[in-house]
Amino acid sequence: MEIVGTIVHQLTRNASIEEVERGGLAPYYTDHGLGIYPQAAAGTPFTAAYIAVKGDPIADLQEDLAAEQKARATYEKLIDLCRDYPDVLDPLKFLREREIVHFQRFGEALRGVQDKLAEKKFYMNSNNPIFVNNSNMSTNMMNNQNMMNTNNNSCGCGR
Repeated sequence: MEIVGTIVHQLTRNASIEEVERGGLAPYYTDHGLGIYPQAAAGTPFTAAYIAVKGDPIADLQEDLAAEQKARATYEKLIDLCRDYPDVLDPLKFLREREIVHFQRFGEALRGVQDKLAEKKFYMNSNNPIFVNNSNMSTNMMNNQNMMNTNNNSCGCGR
């Protein structure tokens, strides 16, 4: 957002009132002068409502993926509009590529979370009778084995 704001500032900082009006920026100029005020192309101001967080890693990562794709599409449209401005194109192309990389990283994170959630989980509770009985059974088997070893040898050394 800061880079696009900087580009807009560079393009409008020395604009005359006539150029502002011809560019369709008169309503914007009336409210904000030539200062940068983050808003959508239709004039809707940026709000924290655009940052959607559910607290569920899969839902949040899906939201991140969608945001990156929307940003990429916006940069592509800006690139289409700015073909005659090479100084503007390079930063926009950089931002578009950055959105692509972010999308890939969020996709990798989503796959990692999905893999982790798909893993089988094993829970052990030492108070559970199944585990207590199995533990006792192992101990009893070891004691029985020791007793057999001692009974077979008259010396009791277990050899």
